[in-house]
Amino acid sequence: MTEETTLKVGLAQIAPCWLRRDATIDKILAWLEKAALEDCKLVIFGEALLPGYPFWVERTEGAKFESALQKSLYAHYVSQGICIEDGDLDAICARARDKGIATYIGVMERAANRGRHSLYCSMVYINQQGEICSVHRKLMPTHEERLVWAIGDGNGLRTHSLGPFTVGGLNCWENWLPLPRAALYAQGEDLHVAIWPGNARNTEDITRFIARESRSFVISVSGLMRREDIEESLPHAEILIETADAVMANGGSCAASPGGDWLLEPVLDEECLRTVELDHRAVLEARHSLDVVGHYSRPDVTRLVVNRERQATAEFSD
Repeated sequence: MTEETTLKVGLAQIAPCWLRRDATIDKILAWLEKAALEDCKLVIFGEALLPGYPFWVERTEGAKFESALQKSLYAHYVSQGICIEDGDLDAICARARDKGIATYIGVMERAANRGRHSLYCSMVYINQQGEICSVHRKLMPTHEERLVWAIGDGNGLRTHSLGPFTVGGLNCWENWLPLPRAALYAQGEDLHVAIWPGNARNTEDITRFIARESRSFVISVSGLMRREDIEESLPHAEILIETADAVMANGGSCAASPGGDWLLEPVLDEECLRTVELDHRAVLEARHSLDVVGHYSRPDVTRLVVNRERQATAEFSD
C-alpha cells in the first residue's frame, strides 16, 4: 500500500443535537477533530444531520392540513436550517481547511435562490481546502419527507477528485435510483458515498449492491436518533417526547469493496468514528471484468441526458 493509491476515510455515526443548528455544528466540529487525529482525509456524516431528520412528521399527524402544531414545528425547523450564502457553514469549512480534511455533510438547506423559507435535504461536499464544491439537493424526498422538504434538482450531481479517487454521493433512498447513480458513474466515480438518517435495513443490502454494480468502493454513513436526544427546551417537547420511539434511527454505517465484500459491517446503536483505508488498485482490478460506463457500456444504444441547471423561480436581467 502506497500513499499514491490509498485514502483513509472516516465514518462519523453520530446523533445531532436535534433541531438545534449551532449545537450540532459544534458537535460536527468536534468529530472533525477526531477524524483528523485518526489521519482521515475524508470524513462523512449522515443525511439531514444538521440540524436533524423530521422524525415527528409520521408520529404527530404530519399531513393534517392547517395544523397549528405542524406549522409551529415547521417554523422552528426552518429557523434552524442552513443558508450557505449567509455563511452558516463557514466554521465547518474553516475546520476542514485547517485539518486538511474533506467532508460530506447532510444539511437542511434554506436555499437563497428559492426564497429561504423552504427546506432542501442537501448533501454538501467541502474539499480539503475548505471550499464548498457541490450542494446536492435531494431529487425526490421520500414519503412523509415531502410534507416538510422541497424537491431538489440535478445541479449537485457532481464528482470530485480526492487523492487517487473520484468521489460522489447521493442522499438516502435516491441511492436506489439507477439514473442518478449512472450520472455519477459517467463522471468517473469510483468512491460512492451514501448518507442516511440511520437504519441498518437501508444500508445492509444496497451498500454491497452498488459496490458490485459500479465496481467502486461504497461508504454508507447513517445518523442516530433516540428519545433521549430530544431536548426539553424544544418547542412542543412534551408531544415530541411522548410520541417518539425509544430508538428512531439505529445507525447501520458500513463500507464495501468494489467486489461487494464488507470492509466494515453495519454497526448499530452507538456513536462512533470508524475508519477504513481504501486502495484504488482494487477498483482497477474490479473494472477488468465490468465497467458500466466504459468497456461494458453501449452509448450508441442507450445514453443518459442529465440537466444540472440549478432550478430557480425567477431569472433577472438588470
